[in-house]
Amino acid sequence: MRPVLHTLLLLALLLPATARAQQFARKECLDCHQKFADKYMGLKNVHPIVKQQKCEDCHLRHGIVPKLLLKESGNALCLKCHDKRAIGLDKPNVHPVLRTGECTQCHDAHGSNAKFMLKAEGDASCFSCHKKEPFERKVQHKAGNCATCHTAHASSQKKLLVADPIKLCIKCHSAEEKNFQAKHGGLPVATSSCTGCHDPHSADRPKLLRTSLHQPMKGGACAECHVEGKGFALKAQGGALCAKCHAPENVADGPVKHAPVAKGECLSCHDPHTTQAKALLKAAGPALCITCHKQKGEPVTSKHAAAKDCLSCHQPHAASRKGLLEEPIDALCSKCHASVKDDLAEKVVHAPAKAGKCTTCHDPHGSNFPAIMRDRMDTVCFSCHTEAEAKFVKGHTHKPVLAGNCNGCHTGHGGPLPSLLKEEGGKLCASCHKDHFTAQQGGTTHKPFAAGECLTCHDPHGSNLAGVIVAPQTNLCVRCHAGKGAAPKDAKSTHAPFAQGQCTSCHSPHRSGLDHLLLAKGSDACLQCHKTMKEAMTSEGATVHSPAGEECLKCHVAHASVNRALAAKTQPALCVGCHDTKSAGFGKAHLEIDLSRSTCTSCHDPHVSKDRKLINAVVHKPFDARNCGACHEVKR
Repeated sequence: MRPVLHTLLLLALLLPATARAQQFARKECLDCHQKFADKYMGLKNVHPIVKQQKCEDCHLRHGIVPKLLLKESGNALCLKCHDKRAIGLDKPNVHPVLRTGECTQCHDAHGSNAKFMLKAEGDASCFSCHKKEPFERKVQHKAGNCATCHTAHASSQKKLLVADPIKLCIKCHSAEEKNFQAKHGGLPVATSSCTGCHDPHSADRPKLLRTSLHQPMKGGACAECHVEGKGFALKAQGGALCAKCHAPENVADGPVKHAPVAKGECLSCHDPHTTQAKALLKAAGPALCITCHKQKGEPVTSKHAAAKDCLSCHQPHAASRKGLLEEPIDALCSKCHASVKDDLAEKVVHAPAKAGKCTTCHDPHGSNFPAIMRDRMDTVCFSCHTEAEAKFVKGHTHKPVLAGNCNGCHTGHGGPLPSLLKEEGGKLCASCHKDHFTAQQGGTTHKPFAAGECLTCHDPHGSNLAGVIVAPQTNLCVRCHAGKGAAPKDAKSTHAPFAQGQCTSCHSPHRSGLDHLLLAKGSDACLQCHKTMKEAMTSEGATVHSPAGEECLKCHVAHASVNRALAAKTQPALCVGCHDTKSAGFGKAHLEIDLSRSTCTSCHDPHVSKDRKLINAVVHKPFDARNCGACHEVKR
């Protein structure tokens, strides 16, 4: 490819200047983006920048790779041209989609057949976010479209109204007409809030009256509450007026009263005329309650289903128990959580559950923790088990404890096993440590492991020892293997892992395919640590002593020895077991010397050598030449 490219470049340079200028002339964006041109350039309302083909006012060049590379993100790009005050960003009430979203949620940045380059015509643009149902009930307001009453971007009025709500209504509904005044019983409608009784969008009742209507209003009996002819003044204040019809003993029959009820502030929750919610409530469901109980309205990741309706647990006016509850908390919870009630019949029951104190652990309104726990599970548990935190969190902590997942091993309410364990013995451990419990053929299994007695060796929560074991290996293993616990008093050599209490350097603490729970077979077990020897044994031209290459324990003992280098016997007794010192060949090779008082390793390497007779690597020169007579006189 490179010669071809070089040729093309050379040809380009050899072309006349005019030809080169034509060849490398800049293309406009629409020369490539033809589909874009077909879609937008013929629309009724095209963004002026698009019409003038000033694409680079908004986009960065992107070459032959098509990418949407804008110079600014979000609304910041639009605000370079569109003044903030012009679109109302300086006003107190800004459309959320403009304040926190993007202009392109409503507008097409390039063009549209709709006014203002909207993505949809009229109300359809609004309904892309706002649900249609509240606007399409039986009786609908014939005011026109959304823009008749609301601004699109911002307003000095709440709900983005184009004017003060009362003034807005009387633009169409003349408050001076006698018929209009008569229908309102002489109420000074020019100074009253229309939406107190009427829904401004749609309703199921005639005259756009809201769903829930106060009984006196149904018959136009305003005089039951108001003094006619005196500006509709109230006959009594607060709860005293309501009590004329709603006897307090019927409304709030219970020792624990809702604060607004106790203060006679009925209108904190109820509207005296009409509302869209049941029972003349100012808002439906939790939306009403969180006007005072703001904390309960904060978003949470773990939601309690019952919290969708506060009245599923609480009484609105009065109750016999704290928190406006009519029943004990456990009885209330068990109405939905029947399985928990079954847990309470188990042999072992968690103390808070037994006492019916569900809220000791759970937040009944919702939380940011699984199972609506009040806090991270371990923090909740440590609030009662105060000694456990210091006891469990150690240098090596069991993963469920470290992650705060106490319910990884324990049930939260009740169960048949001690300590509320989910399973017995090794079955519980197997739920996470499956690799240890995988069945295998042959080999050996550590007795405590085979019996599922994991806690014989391990602490289930935490330990300052690796593997969360309950004691150092030197102490732990000898509890059962008493005869292997220490080197003999006259030992001259001890295997380092044995001396340091690192039994698991050679043995598996659980199961192995080999005898004695060894981790590797034969000399491979030793060569895992003795790496220098392994390198020598696998090097080119090496002669390996057969026991060293097959089974180290032919010459050495595993833990401690009365001989040096963990030798099983002293020399030459150790070597005689394999080498026939009485044979003619052996005698000749050793000049018929009496070797009973000799040390074989003085001349031979017991493991590996470059010499085929395993002679040590560094030797006296006459000996290297097999010239013993240069120094020794052989006496017959």
